[in-house]
Amino acid sequence: MANHKSALKRARQDDVKRLRNMSYKTRMKNAVKQVRSSVANNAADEAKESLVKAVAILQKTASKGVIHRKNASRKISRLTKQVNQLSSS
Repeated sequence: MANHKSALKRARQDDVKRLRNMSYKTRMKNAVKQVRSSVANNAADEAKESLVKAVAILQKTASKGVIHRKNASRKISRLTKQVNQLSSS
C-alpha cells in the first residue's frame, strides 16, 4: 500500500479512473452485443439503429483512451460489415 502523500493521492485517482473506464467498457460491450443479437435475429432495421448507437459509443470510448483507436475502428468495421450483409441478403 502507498505510504507517501502523493502516492496515496495517485492511488485514489487510479481507483476513480478504473471505475470510470469500467463503465465505458461495459457500455461499449452492451452496445456491441445489441448489434450482434439484432444481426443474429435477422432484424435489419433494429440492427441498423443499434449500429449507429454502437459506433458513437465505440468512438467515444476510443477518444477517452479506454480502448485503442484502431481497436474501435476494427470493431466498427466488422459490425458494419455484418449489418450490411444482413440487409443485402
